[in-house]
Amino acid sequence: MKVAVGLLALAIAAQADARARDLGIPFEGTPGPLNAITDVPGVEVGQATLISGEGRLIVGRGPVRSGVTIIFPRGKKNLKPVYGGHFNLNGNGEMTGLAYMQDFGIVSGPIGITSTNAIGHVYAGIQEWAVEHTGEAVYPVVAETWDGWQSDIDGFHVRPETAKAALNAARSGPVEEGVVGGGTGMHCFSFKGGIGTSSRAITAGGKSYTVGVLVQCNTGDRKVLRIAGVPVGRAFARTWLPCYDAKQSKPEQTPKCGEGGKALPDQGSIIIIVGTDTPLSPLQLNRVAKRAALGLARLGSYSGTSSGDIMMAFSTVPNEVNGPEQRAPTPIAPIPDAEVNAVFEATVQATEEAIVNALVAARTTTGADGYTMYGLPHDELRAILKRY
Repeated sequence: MKVAVGLLALAIAAQADARARDLGIPFEGTPGPLNAITDVPGVEVGQATLISGEGRLIVGRGPVRSGVTIIFPRGKKNLKPVYGGHFNLNGNGEMTGLAYMQDFGIVSGPIGITSTNAIGHVYAGIQEWAVEHTGEAVYPVVAETWDGWQSDIDGFHVRPETAKAALNAARSGPVEEGVVGGGTGMHCFSFKGGIGTSSRAITAGGKSYTVGVLVQCNTGDRKVLRIAGVPVGRAFARTWLPCYDAKQSKPEQTPKCGEGGKALPDQGSIIIIVGTDTPLSPLQLNRVAKRAALGLARLGSYSGTSSGDIMMAFSTVPNEVNGPEQRAPTPIAPIPDAEVNAVFEATVQATEEAIVNALVAARTTTGADGYTMYGLPHDELRAILKRY
């Protein structure tokens, strides 16, 4: 028995550490060295993960499966604003800072992604952290997806201190994916979901740039799921479905597991953040953010009515941006629109791969009321892909 448990633990660990390319899944484009949003020079990512308790849900006590993911466009030692743009594919969700982007084309400070009911606490935590480190508050972008299937979402366990922990943890280098940070309690096409990232190296106007994407995937209809163009959702239509534990579930919940479970509808939301060092104007960044929606569509998503599907894009160039406090104009030299197709294509490609990376990295987890979300089974996925 000990040997069997040990082998299972190794298998789970291997699944959690794997990425889509490790399974031989083909993707278009050339990734950066890390195949992550941190390939964009200066970008740092920090995450704080809250996992505690098991069994029946007791509001205020748990179980908790939640957290915070933070992106610093210029790193945590440089909170200067960057140019930004956004696109609201389906508005059943929240992202702060959109009015600021709409009028000024600016993202101020770090970007936070978290649970729906934690958006205010994360916003406050970022402001407090900024005052502590710079003496001045920022007006950050904070976005959310709903983790109430597995977590005590009404218990407000994500606090400003959680956001500060993620801010302090931010660094360059590899980005942890799957069940981590803001993605801890999320699903993705009725498999376990969470955080995923990818990048593309591009050339525009004769110069080299990087486009990076980070997603928090909590959306998708299982039956339409496509990976590398293959309709894998059909093959998994009756297996590995989310379920409640009969011993833990409430009377109104169906205590079915495994093949007797039930696929979630296309709801729950996805947040997609695109970062690049390509010099782009705010209007161009609005257009880039729209292309992230096409990357989501490659997975088969039709952006269901109950899913908050919101995308934003930022550029770390130039170093100084035009803002409401400026006293003199800041010169900008964005790439010409004739060259922007390279950014568009890279955004679509990196978004698609980031979502698949979230699926591949996420391991099976059980949360409140014994609700289990199954990780995408790697061996079965390989077998399905080989048939095509």
